[in-house]
Amino acid sequence: MTNANSNFKHIVLITLSAAIGGFLFGFDSSVINGANGALKAHFNATDYELAWSVSLALIGAAIGAFFAGRIADAFGRVKCMLFASDLFLLSAIGSGIPFGIPDFIMWRVIGGLGIGMASIVAPIYIAETAPAHLRGRLGSMQQFAIVIGIFVALLSNYLIVRIAGSANAPMIGNIKAWQIMFWVEIIPSVLYGYAAWKLPESPRYLIRKGLLDEAKKVLAQINADTVNEEVEAIQSTFTNKKRAKFTDLIVIINGKERIAPVMWAGFGLAILQQFVGINVIFYYGTMLWQSVGFGESDAFLTSVISSVVNMVMTVVAILLIDKIGRKPLLLIGSIGMAITLSTLTICFMSAGADGTIPGHAAIVALIAANLYITFFAATWGPVMWVMLGEMFNNRIRTMAIAICGLAQWFANFIVTWTFPVLTGKDGIGVGPTYGIYSLCAIFSIFFVARFIKETKGKELEEM
Repeated sequence: MTNANSNFKHIVLITLSAAIGGFLFGFDSSVINGANGALKAHFNATDYELAWSVSLALIGAAIGAFFAGRIADAFGRVKCMLFASDLFLLSAIGSGIPFGIPDFIMWRVIGGLGIGMASIVAPIYIAETAPAHLRGRLGSMQQFAIVIGIFVALLSNYLIVRIAGSANAPMIGNIKAWQIMFWVEIIPSVLYGYAAWKLPESPRYLIRKGLLDEAKKVLAQINADTVNEEVEAIQSTFTNKKRAKFTDLIVIINGKERIAPVMWAGFGLAILQQFVGINVIFYYGTMLWQSVGFGESDAFLTSVISSVVNMVMTVVAILLIDKIGRKPLLLIGSIGMAITLSTLTICFMSAGADGTIPGHAAIVALIAANLYITFFAATWGPVMWVMLGEMFNNRIRTMAIAICGLAQWFANFIVTWTFPVLTGKDGIGVGPTYGIYSLCAIFSIFFVARFIKETKGKELEEM
């Protein structure tokens, strides 16, 4: 019993350490929420310049996600995490001292590279370290860490604004509040590097490199009774020693070459998770609520409340994912998001000429927005990352996840870049924009029902 408890504590420890990357993922991507309005005013930026300032970090994330698999395969999962921590630190420092929009974008892109790498290497590491019966819950720790990062970013933004009086007000000498928001990230960046430095390497990576003794030591810390069986099972999936190639993702169907169905399933999950518009809430939430009549302080507080809902419901997902399963949770989330996004669309369509929505509609919109976050956080938020970590076999996993990660971040970029343009003075407005997100949520119901297969309880070697 003692050994089992000790093993479980070890598994949780390495999972939490790896998930610090998820925390930085959430923090770095959401800290811009409180700074974008002040940034726009500080540099007198246009809607398009603001869109590029927020969204180009996601292109960096897409690039980081794409190459993370290759870096993780070549140098190891742990070294990949260490590199990501360096990128976060560099971005945090630089983003707080920009001379203009161009160099601000450069620092954000550097942070984006770190986000992309962390978003891919953490689920790979967790999936390859956790036992099958705990993998769903421990894999969900990645998403839980992301939402904690979002919460801490929005909370620190709110507290900084409360102290300074405004995001664009001086706080320390000539240093403004929005600059301090970015510098807060220096602390978790350093912690991530330290935690990664202390982590054991993935046993599957070690076995692939022929380092069997080191792999056995790591596996023994997880479950000493099944070390030899685990090594044999993992080795059997690496009988072909050649490096994975894009052609490995092609299968023969009815005599013709086709992209493997599991890849289409991964693409769909990655893209739809973003096309429902969730990151509009976390990247532009403060501006969104101000645009429909909320004051600056209330808008910041509303964003914090939304992040609390996000965090609490992610805990619910962690408790349910290994009981209910992945596919049922996705279906529940899709239906819930379709209803709540449609409600938000109607509320925003009722806005007056000045963009402000009536009092009763504003209350309904606020409730619908938080219910929307509830359904997303309890389902699609963590489940997508868990499934990407476990739905591919050992040979193609890192390449497949990298490609799906690239698709996910590109979808995120599209949504993030288009929102301020679509809702700006020359756009279609907030209501029709949310109508687009509603249609994507409705489509996701049919996609999950038709293309997603359950992975609950299966060993990675069975995929």
